Amino acid sequence: MLRVIGAAGIALLQAGAVQAACSENSVVFRTDRGQTQFTVEIADDREEITRGLMHRESMPAKAGMLFVYPRPAPVAFWMRNTLIPLDMIFIGSDGVVRKVHENAVPLDETPIPGGNDIQYVLEINGGMAALLGIEAGAEMRHPAVDPAQAAWPCTE
Repeated sequence: MLRVIGAAGIALLQAGAVQAACSENSVVFRTDRGQTQFTVEIADDREEITRGLMHRESMPAKAGMLFVYPRPAPVAFWMRNTLIPLDMIFIGSDGVVRKVHENAVPLDETPIPGGNDIQYVLEINGGMAALLGIEAGAEMRHPAVDPAQAAWPCTE
């Protein structure tokens, strides 16, 4: 269950992200509110993408799973066998957020379309995207994003 926290808590969640270097196991978002970082697992093959976050009973507040597709395509997700509410952040090949689906309902098999030309999807705890100001137009920084296309490239 996500706990409601005040402005001081949001500042703590965002602290340290400004100094974050690019690494495979983290993503950083740049929003109107500043930067925020998540520790991530990568799903980049068929088996990992299919399994996703199924059967997990909890996830740390600043953790998630980054789904990396070989090229942009239309994507849709569902919550089969997923026990925790999730925010799904759909991201284009340039690392720019196209859509956020908030609080996907656990175990619901209704498809959640992310749009066309999506290359990355980040799943985080439900409610976290709104709490941190992650919305369409935010920029994601991660080494999987081609620096030649990235709105906010990894250069370190």
